[in-house]
Amino acid sequence: MLVGIGPGSVEHMTGRARAAIAEADTIIGYVTYIKLVADLIEGKEVIRKSMTEELDRAIEALARARAGKKVALVSSGDAGVYGMAGPTYEVLFEAGWTPDSGIAVEIVPGASALNSCAALVGAPLTHDFCAISLSDLLTPWPVIARRLDAVAQADFVVALYNPKSGRRTQQIVQAQQLLLRHRRPDTPVAIVKSAYRRREQISFTTLDQMAEADIGMLSTVLIGNSQTFVREGRMVTPRGYANKYALEEGGATRAGEQAGRSLSTGLLGWLRALQAEHQAGATPDELARRHRLPADYIVQALLAPAEAPTAAAAEEGEA
Repeated sequence: MLVGIGPGSVEHMTGRARAAIAEADTIIGYVTYIKLVADLIEGKEVIRKSMTEELDRAIEALARARAGKKVALVSSGDAGVYGMAGPTYEVLFEAGWTPDSGIAVEIVPGASALNSCAALVGAPLTHDFCAISLSDLLTPWPVIARRLDAVAQADFVVALYNPKSGRRTQQIVQAQQLLLRHRRPDTPVAIVKSAYRRREQISFTTLDQMAEADIGMLSTVLIGNSQTFVREGRMVTPRGYANKYALEEGGATRAGEQAGRSLSTGLLGWLRALQAEHQAGATPDELARRHRLPADYIVQALLAPAEAPTAAAAEEGEA
């Protein structure tokens, strides 16, 4: 059982996570994670591993399972998000494991760091977001840098995992530089250390000041998008209701918009506007620059139908 224990406090673990640990004969995990579940593992075989021994944990779990033990391999957060699920499956497949080989595998989900930290600072993940790890122990830096540049340009809220350590001090600086190419210096940033644990720390800063903040391996960094704001100590990313509804007028629908329908600037509305711009003389290259989209995509969009299908056509497509 690959058990996500959430941020670490027992009250934030799922009922299934607690039950899985109770059922297990053997508990395996990073020493810090073992400490977080110490109250739940009394009387069990406990195998503690160091930070960089992820494959050793998976190999040990397989060996114990083959010996007939019921094993709980614990991860903080969610086992499938920068956790032990991936390396464990790699070890299993390398050993020739199949679902019918006699060893059952269960992944027990848990709240990842981005969920836990977001809950503490407000609602920063209400709109599109992504997670990027700054650890280059296993991922080449150019890959990480390209991802940072892409999400910054695309205006995602960004959750940075593994932002800084005693040896890796420049990755957060490089990330800041890449993000500042596309984001305002005053973009809100929240830094949460040890969420829901004894030494929890929460601080707010801005993108241009981010690299000077107190950040370590136990920190998660949440960087807002162009709409994110901080008010009354809460970081919020609007979902976009103000695009359709006049909140200052009691939520009345704005002119040109319809409740329950795509925005007037949604796909079909945008296609109609794009094609009108093209008919007015704008070239695909000009439209690509104007909308900050690839030119070949613009060419395809100009050929796409800009009207919704009829009810009959929609039913036929569904059939």
